[in-house]
Amino acid sequence: MTSKEKAQLISILNSKIVSVKVDIEELQELIKPIPLDASIGRISRMDAINNRTINESSLREKKKILQRLEKALERSGDKDFGNCQKCGNEIPFGRLEYMPHVTRCVDCVG
Repeated sequence: MTSKEKAQLISILNSKIVSVKVDIEELQELIKPIPLDASIGRISRMDAINNRTINESSLREKKKILQRLEKALERSGDKDFGNCQKCGNEIPFGRLEYMPHVTRCVDCVG
């Protein structure tokens, strides 16, 4: 990986971290409990509970992604940053650009 690609990847990591943090904040607002005295009908309450469950799942996934992105940013100073942790080969820049938190090449993932 060239120094230009590394700088670009660090920039991508930082912007994705900011974006995921915003998503997490929005999801945290959406999963707040529905007060029992809220005047919504039975069906609407069931829909709200269902949506809350979906949003809780999305929140868990976003938190996992945030952890992976932050770990990738920490690893960005390592000399083997951008290399597969399993086989040691360089991960293609296009893959890292799309998913900067990955630690393995396509061959070693599956």
